[in-house]
Formats: sequence, C-alpha cells, structure tokens
Amino acid sequence: MTKRTNIASGSKWEPIIGYSRAVRVGPFVHVSGTTGTGPDGTLAPDMYSQTAQALKTIAAALANAGASLQDVVRTRIFVTDISQWEEAARAHGEVFGEIRPASSILEIKGLVSPQMLVEIEADAYIQE
Repeated sequence: MTKRTNIASGSKWEPIIGYSRAVRVGPFVHVSGTTGTGPDGTLAPDMYSQTAQALKTIAAALANAGASLQDVVRTRIFVTDISQWEEAARAHGEVFGEIRPASSILEIKGLVSPQMLVEIEADAYIQE
C-alpha cells in the first residue's frame, strides 16, 4: 500500500476545517488552496504581492513533502477580480516561467476574507 503523508503548516484553520497544507501519496503531492497570508498572519496588500506570498507558502509546503517547485505539473489560480489577472500571472510567471506547469486562472466570487484576492492550488509529481 502506498504511504500517505499529511503536511501541516501550523495554520489554526487546518484542524478546524480538517485539511492539510499538502498531502503526499507516493510520487504525487497536492497542495491545498493557498492565499497570500504570510507566516506572521498578515495578508499582503495587493494581487501581485498576495500571489508571490502564496507561491512562497506553496514552495515551503512542497519542500516539507520532499518536492520542489520544479516538480509542479499543475497550478490553479483563483482570483476575485479577473481585471487584475495580469498581476497574478506576472508573479506566477516569475516562479514558473521555465517550469511551465499546466495552469488555469479563474475568477471566483470571493474567498474567506474580502481582503483575500487570490488563492492558488498546486500539484506536483516527484520523479524517483
């Protein structure tokens, strides 16, 4: 049977909602929707900064699962204002420009907090 590893980030919401920051099963790592909230709990001020912070959090979750950004095969970017998509895309491109995972960018009605502008999911495959 394939081993499952749950990766926690220490967020107070993980036990309340019942989720993990990431889950690794075999060579697959799935990172939960990640917002632009920093380790100190503060939210970055704009779409670009929130996207950049979310990607830093995703990179840390991947590292804790034994993966890296190089292993990412898919991202999903959810934005609350599609007119700002280029700012989210710019931050994403700075991280994934050479890696080029499959990706989607979608406008959604809202996130948990009205100040949250973006949430990103990532899936990785670790070649062993």
